[in-house]
Amino acid sequence: MELFGFELKRKAAEKEEAKKKSFVLPMEDDGSSYISTGAGAHFGQYIDMDGAFGAKSEGDLIRRYRDVAQQPECDAAIEDIVNEAIIGDGDSAPVDIRLDDLEQPENIKKQISEEFYRIIELLQFNHYAHDVFRKWYVDGRLYYHIIVDEKSPQKGILELRAIDPTRIRKVREVESDKDMNTGANIIKKINEYYVYQDTTLSNTNQGLKISKDAIQHCTSGLLDPARKKVLSHLHKAIKPVNQLRMMEDSLVIYRLSRAPERRIFYIDVGNLPKGKSEEYLKSVMANYRNKMVYDAATGEVKDDRKHMSLLEDFWLPRREGGRGTEITTLPGGENLGQIDDIIYFQKKLYKALNVPVNRLEQEAQFSLGRSTEISRDEVKFQKFIDRLRKKFSWLFLDLLKTQLMLKGIITEQDWFEFKELISIDFLKDSHFAELKDNEILRERIDILGQVDQYIGTYFSKDWVRKNVLMQTESDVQQMEKEISAEKASREIEDEEDVNPADLEN
Repeated sequence: MELFGFELKRKAAEKEEAKKKSFVLPMEDDGSSYISTGAGAHFGQYIDMDGAFGAKSEGDLIRRYRDVAQQPECDAAIEDIVNEAIIGDGDSAPVDIRLDDLEQPENIKKQISEEFYRIIELLQFNHYAHDVFRKWYVDGRLYYHIIVDEKSPQKGILELRAIDPTRIRKVREVESDKDMNTGANIIKKINEYYVYQDTTLSNTNQGLKISKDAIQHCTSGLLDPARKKVLSHLHKAIKPVNQLRMMEDSLVIYRLSRAPERRIFYIDVGNLPKGKSEEYLKSVMANYRNKMVYDAATGEVKDDRKHMSLLEDFWLPRREGGRGTEITTLPGGENLGQIDDIIYFQKKLYKALNVPVNRLEQEAQFSLGRSTEISRDEVKFQKFIDRLRKKFSWLFLDLLKTQLMLKGIITEQDWFEFKELISIDFLKDSHFAELKDNEILRERIDILGQVDQYIGTYFSKDWVRKNVLMQTESDVQQMEKEISAEKASREIEDEEDVNPADLEN
């Protein structure tokens, strides 16, 4: 079957890859399925028989993540994470590109920057940054179809269309040869492509094979223990959310059943025989009984007279010679205000999502103070956000690579040299990070003032810069250039300020 979509030509890379011989498949973190060529080869999704993940396929797992995200407490935690990771103040773009470490001519840097902003425009990231990051966080993966003019690929990417991750899967087809000496299977070639299947438009089960270059794929980087499925960061929250839902439903049912006082009806049936007395008792019950039923699915309370329940009033027959008809009451529950178990599972959910528990408490006030007052949980949370940003930034870098190669600005070999020198900056407004940086700088300057008198005696200037100010060699060189330039500028200004008449005198 022919592949759909364009392919970037990389013959030199394929020749180099063919020279590498190994019996081990490369380790990937995108959850790709490996299949072997030859008779009996097939591709399919497996069923988790032991129920470790509670999903029959990757699509079911994604739909479960989306259901978990609808829980109010989970949704609030996700909003905290997304709001910390994606900052939009209305004036600045959420992300920017940094090329300071890239030692290339300015015209190349300018072209790379322009193409990066073109990618941001195609993604409409300035407008939908929050939604895109939330989808990636909840689903654990993002797929985009890269649309280009195959007759004129130098035009670059024309459009990026989002793909539902439940309908696409990456596949690696492995070609291997058997080593004649050892009998080991040596990996000869690995063909990568995507399989897309949309049952809403077609009734067939046959998928469409798409070239890997035509799809942009960005995952969370988390895999299950068998390394067969990509997991979302919400995976740890599935169990706490289910427990919290059960506790909340049981709490509502318990309160409805224990809050009212129960009545006990002793009905005088005289000397009626057993069958007649039961009929008489049921007729009295039918006249006065009113059953209230709680529906856990909708949260509604409705009147239901079809079934008998032990939580209703009690009706007991009383024989002749007793005290006659009587109505008494059973007291209601007295501990209905205790919700410690609910709070426990709410905190457990926040811990599973790496969100500080104090953000769950509404009475906890946000205070602006010194960095020493920042809790350890907030510091850990900020580091977690930085890791999410780092992983998410590969969405822009991979698209930028494709755009630059299509337009002929760089080659694939150039990209391998550039990618470690190009970084994506996310807009920050975390006051905690600002406080920490300011206090670190303040402490360094204070120490510098104390050791300044010993420079040249016990410490060298270079040692102070590296160990007190923590400046790197590039920082030292940059500072020297700026200091020299400022010094020369001041000397020119001083010469211009000198009055010629003062020089004659």
